[in-house]
Amino acid sequence: MRLTTNFWLEEFQCKDGSEMPKPVFRKIEILAKQLQVIRDVLSVPMTLTNAYRSPSHNRVVGGVKSSQHLLGTACDIQVNGISSQQVYDTIERLIKEGKIKQGGLGLYYNFVHYDIRGYRARWDFVNKNKE
Repeated sequence: MRLTTNFWLEEFQCKDGSEMPKPVFRKIEILAKQLQVIRDVLSVPMTLTNAYRSPSHNRVVGGVKSSQHLLGTACDIQVNGISSQQVYDTIERLIKEGKIKQGGLGLYYNFVHYDIRGYRARWDFVNKNKE
């Protein structure tokens, strides 16, 4: 099922094959629209390495109990040819410009976490900063 021009529902499904609850699906639809804005600005395909997680899968991967992934409001992004720092900076700029929703933004060595929790949260495991 196509959610946006470049994103399909399958990309957001839990890696353990768990069925996505309907309330989660509604949030995934919103998240996909935000990601489409990012994708349009970057002008290159994005890989979603993690989106919705079932509670059991979240435990297996060591996710926090309050993970936004459980709610369908978060994804982890990789973009070939663009550094995680550049992706992070682009998302931060788009949030500041009001083009995508405010939320959590985390910088990791090989991916960026973005979520639409509705309030600002930042962390940086590359430079070891947290706001």
